[in-house]
Amino acid sequence: MLVISAAEIRKIFTMADAIESDRDAFAIQSSDGAELPVRINFNVKENGITSFMPALIKGYPQAGIKIVSTYPDNAKSGLPAVSATVLLTDPETGVVNALLDGTELTRMRTGAVSGLATKLLANPDASAGAIFGTGGQAEAQLEAMLTARNLSEVRIYDLSPERVAAYIKRVSAMAEKFGVKLIAAASSDAAADGADVITTVTTSPQPVFDGHRVKEGAHINAVGTFMPHKRELDEYIVNRADKIFIDNREAIMAEAGEFLIPMAEGKFSTDSITGELGELVLGKKTGRTDKKQITLMKTVGIATLDIVIAHKVYKKALEAGIGVNI
Repeated sequence: MLVISAAEIRKIFTMADAIESDRDAFAIQSSDGAELPVRINFNVKENGITSFMPALIKGYPQAGIKIVSTYPDNAKSGLPAVSATVLLTDPETGVVNALLDGTELTRMRTGAVSGLATKLLANPDASAGAIFGTGGQAEAQLEAMLTARNLSEVRIYDLSPERVAAYIKRVSAMAEKFGVKLIAAASSDAAADGADVITTVTTSPQPVFDGHRVKEGAHINAVGTFMPHKRELDEYIVNRADKIFIDNREAIMAEAGEFLIPMAEGKFSTDSITGELGELVLGKKTGRTDKKQITLMKTVGIATLDIVIAHKVYKKALEAGIGVNI
C-alpha cells in the first residue's frame, strides 16, 4: 500500500490541476459515470461529525472511500476543523493499495469546486472578492478564487477579528504571488458590498451575510455547510439568483439547508435550480448569459470529487516515485 502525505501531494499537484480534476469529476458524475451513495454521517459528539463517503468511478475503474471528520471546536486547540483520509482499492484484486492524506485532498478539491464554478460563471472582469470564514478550507478557497480570476482585492470576514488577522498573515505569501490586496472586513456587510465573487466557507448554522447586499452580476460559492438544518445563505439570495448550480441533486436534496429550510416554509422551489455543474461542463445547461445575472454554486461535497482527485494523485505519485510503501 502506498502512503502519500500532504506534503507529497503538494509537490506533484497544483490548484490548477485540482480545478481540472474537478472538471473531469463533475462531467463523470453528470453522465452517470459514477456510483455515489449518499454519505453516512455519524454525530459522534455534540458539534462533532464523522462521515463516510464511498464512490466508484466506473470508467477507470476505481473504487474508494473518504473518511472525514468535521469538528469545528478543534480550532480552539490548533487542530484542523476538518480532517480526512482517503483509501483506494486495486481494481483487479480489491486490495487497498493507496492511503492518501484526505485533509489535503479535501482542501484542494473543495477549493477547486469554487475555482471551477468561478471560472465558468463569474464575470471575466471580476475584480473584488470576499471570503467568509478563516478555517482550514479558507486558504484553498482563496487560492482557487485567484487562480480562476485576476482579482485586485479580497475582503476577509470572520466573527473573530483575531482569526482574520492570523489568516491574512498566513496567506501573505500567496497574496504577494497573485498581486492581490487582502482587506480585513469590519463587518459582513463591508465584505459583501460590491464583491464580484463571494465564497462562504463556514460551519455556520445561519446565514453569514445579508443577501440584499449582493451586487448585480456577482457570483457566489456556498461551500461550508452540508447539513439540512444549517445554511450560509439566506432565502432572499437563493431566490434572487438567476442561475443556480449544484454538485449533485440527490446529495443537495438530502443535505443543503440553503434550499431545504426555505422549501419547508414554502419559500423556495427546486424549479429554481438550473442544474448540476457537471451538466454545465458537458454543455447540457447554459451558464451566465448576461453580465448583470447573479450566479450561485452550492456544493455539499461528493465522493466522486475525492476519488477522482485521489486516483490522479496516486497515478502521478507512482510516476514520480513519491510516497512510502508499507
